[in-house]
Amino acid sequence: MSAVAAPAAVLDHPLWEDVDDSVDGPRLPGQRNALRSVPAGPAPERAAGHPLSLGQDARARLGGAVRTLLDAAGLAGASDAVRLAVLVLASRTPSETGVVKIRTSELGRWIGVSASYTASEVLPVLRRSGVVSVGTDPGEYGQDDGLECKVLPLWAAQDVVGHPLNLAKKEYATLWRLLEAVMGPGWTHRDGRVTPAGLIGTRTGRAAATDRLALLLLVLEARETGRVRQVGGTVDTKRGRAAATLARLLGCTASAGERVLERLEDRELVLRVRLRTGSGLANRSRLMVPAVAAAHGRTAADDVQEGRSKAPKPEFSDPDVAARAGEPSGLRTEAQVSSVPVTDEADVADPDVAAPLHTDHPHLGTSGGSLQLSDGFSGEGRAAEGGRPERVHVREDQPADGELAAATTGSPAAGGGPLRGEKPKESPVDERVGQRAAGAGAGGQPKAAGWEKAQQRRRVGLPADLPLRVALGPMAWLWKQLNGWQQDQVEAATRAELKQLAGLGVAPEGAPRLLADRLTDRLEQTGGEALVDKPYGWLIGRGLVQRPACSHRKCDDGMRLDTGEDCENCGNVLHLRRARRARIGAEIDRELPGLDDGERRRVLEERLREQAALDAEDLAWLQEQARAERARRAAARAAAAEQAERERQAAAAADAVRQALACEYCGRDRAAGLCEACDHRRQTEALIGEAGLLAAAGTADLSEADSIAAAVAGARAAIEDSTAAAWQEFLEITDVAALEADPQAAADAYTFTAFHTAQQAVGEYQDTTLAMLCRTAEAEAEARRAYKAERGRPWFRKHPTGADAVAAATKAADAARERVGEHLLAARLKQLREQTVTRPERPASWPERLPGLAARPVDGNATGEVIA
Repeated sequence: MSAVAAPAAVLDHPLWEDVDDSVDGPRLPGQRNALRSVPAGPAPERAAGHPLSLGQDARARLGGAVRTLLDAAGLAGASDAVRLAVLVLASRTPSETGVVKIRTSELGRWIGVSASYTASEVLPVLRRSGVVSVGTDPGEYGQDDGLECKVLPLWAAQDVVGHPLNLAKKEYATLWRLLEAVMGPGWTHRDGRVTPAGLIGTRTGRAAATDRLALLLLVLEARETGRVRQVGGTVDTKRGRAAATLARLLGCTASAGERVLERLEDRELVLRVRLRTGSGLANRSRLMVPAVAAAHGRTAADDVQEGRSKAPKPEFSDPDVAARAGEPSGLRTEAQVSSVPVTDEADVADPDVAAPLHTDHPHLGTSGGSLQLSDGFSGEGRAAEGGRPERVHVREDQPADGELAAATTGSPAAGGGPLRGEKPKESPVDERVGQRAAGAGAGGQPKAAGWEKAQQRRRVGLPADLPLRVALGPMAWLWKQLNGWQQDQVEAATRAELKQLAGLGVAPEGAPRLLADRLTDRLEQTGGEALVDKPYGWLIGRGLVQRPACSHRKCDDGMRLDTGEDCENCGNVLHLRRARRARIGAEIDRELPGLDDGERRRVLEERLREQAALDAEDLAWLQEQARAERARRAAARAAAAEQAERERQAAAAADAVRQALACEYCGRDRAAGLCEACDHRRQTEALIGEAGLLAAAGTADLSEADSIAAAVAGARAAIEDSTAAAWQEFLEITDVAALEADPQAAADAYTFTAFHTAQQAVGEYQDTTLAMLCRTAEAEAEARRAYKAERGRPWFRKHPTGADAVAAATKAADAARERVGEHLLAARLKQLREQTVTRPERPASWPERLPGLAARPVDGNATGEVIA
């Protein structure tokens, strides 16, 4: 029986396949893929297995459909929740109608978010995207509850031969079982059966949709061994190749991919397996999905021990070919039927497979015979003398004295050399260098000391400072070519440029990355690092400096430094220049019609040069005006500074005169008119009066003067008693003899004690009076009204006696009672102050004074003023 034809959908890609050339011999260049001949016989029937045990064709088919849906134009910039919702709806699409009926809450469970988030953030984006048509069945409150969705690209691709979205009914079922196994939320059926959640079905909340989408894409990329093909080329060493692979799949940054990968590792859904060599050193790493390996009957080992990796053949060794997301790993030769169990293959197509770490050397020296040190092998050392030590075959067969036996009986590299950890002795090359230096000092041409110091300070690696390291990252190769002094100058220039960027409105944390992008662009314009023949001059004069294309201070090569967008001013300048050229061309056509193209171009260029000269004159005039304006402003600032200095000096002189004044109450010298003790006495009297008013406002009858006077006197007596008690406490803790020796200090201490006591008393009287007024009938009536009004709110009408309603009403009643108390206190204090103000006596009128004046005797000698 002849072999059954293999499917024609197998794709050819040299970097995706594990090939053993020992079966049919190495593949010749240009040879196309072919099927191996296998023993004849019918293919065994495959039973429905684990949803994750997909074959190669199924993975390629479903992976292509998933990538096509995610790459739809309407989903550009959409969140991962929206993208995952499209995949969920696609997996549930009936092949007959294409309409998916699902509830909003159920869709939210599949993508790991709440129903409200799905209705407010996911469904509106789906409608605007044009990828999914959403028909709704409104719920009780008008929200989107029942949904009728159709994935338009999926339905439009039906019956289109060769389209990735033209899925058969069984492929829909396979995709549905795959999503259920990966992220199914789990169900409890009415008959008591329980469908468990998928691998990541319990992951909900923030970034849950991203994690679910990431695991789905990794499962589609995983082979039967559970291993995921990683990207090739250069990746961020801080993140790793696995994070770069996941970032490529999700279309995000490497840092975001690293965070997603860490969350998946915490749930033990993926593994990053670090391979080890025979010597125990860490080698390349692998990204594994253990669930896929288990579904195929494999195990994902936490640690893999292997010997030296075999170097890949030339046709598989290009590490720059990056793995594209989900590209099928087509076999060059595929067996149709095979009963041989397959183990974990050695994938020579993996770009992580490195060449042998070092050349294989013999472990011990060759016994017998003399080894000639003239073949230029790796590890051969130089002997004592030689004019050209960097060349081979030049007097290197003359070992140093005393070392001939070691050179002839042992390894060339071990000829008398020190062991690891021992201090090496000075080599003949170092001796020659010392001799040359001595000769140069004696009569030769010496080198400059600055150059030697610069070479000594030369650093191979970039600066340790993180901002500088990020900014100078693109020119690491050029940095190695600089000497020590040049590196210091470039470092200083970089710091100055970072400071300038921060002054232009660039965030300090983003300035190093912006400067690195500038260096990258300048290197691309130059043609690469290899074309930079003078690294120092290029960095200082071209690579690091800002090159504004217009007059805007934030412009750099036509890009705004603060926003990263195109410079609008550059666009305006270009527009104005084009408009001017068009205007001058129109004037020429109107004034000089009939000119040929060459003459017209000459006239146009001449007039443009004239206009440019006029613009230059205008610019010079404007610059002169700007300089004059700057000079005028500088003079105005100087005059203002002089005026401010004069005013400051005058104020200082006035303050000095005021400080020299004696106290007007006690006569103390240099008290600025009022000493501290007298000031405390004045404030204490004012505070005692305020305390008396507060006491009267709470306890006295405001219509009786005697009651007010008694309350005021009681407050004064209480404050005086408190002051005396506080003074006695002060005397107990201080040195009485020191106070007796300085009466002035004792008086100051006593006045401060009285002032502090009066301050405390005012606060206590205010609190006491306010508490009394809050218990008045007016306050209680207002509190009852507020309590009733709060319980009558619309949201408390159904449960007016509930805990929430009572708590809110009580709070409102307390606030109303306090407001009434404060109002009553303010009113009473105002009334008391009006009663205690001493009003001037009204002078008697002339009718009242004239009878007294008429009764007085008049003396003829009286000539002075008569005072009534």
